[in-house]
Amino acid sequence: MDEPVRRLLLALVGAVALTAERADELADALAAKGGMSRDEVRRWIDEATMRWRGDAMRVGEKAGATANGVLRELGLVTRDEWDELELRVAQLEHRIRLVETQPQPLRNIPTD
Repeated sequence: MDEPVRRLLLALVGAVALTAERADELADALAAKGGMSRDEVRRWIDEATMRWRGDAMRVGEKAGATANGVLRELGLVTRDEWDELELRVAQLEHRIRLVETQPQPLRNIPTD
């Protein structure tokens, strides 16, 4: 790989973490050195950033799905499932307290 292309690729890798302002500065510098227009370089930076972010999201999602699968295999629950169960138990306890504290109806006591 020739040197300008290698430098561009390395710059693109670094551009993933850049702010928009810094990416503009990088695009200006690369355009001046590489004989390309600033807009072309900026477009490449934006496309590479979006691709890498998309790849990172897919990897994260896949890792999350794998972790959930492992939890299922072990018979464990996720934090969301645990929180849902806690909420349901609290609701049931509340309903029981309401039933227990309701006044009992008077019974008909026969008078002879």
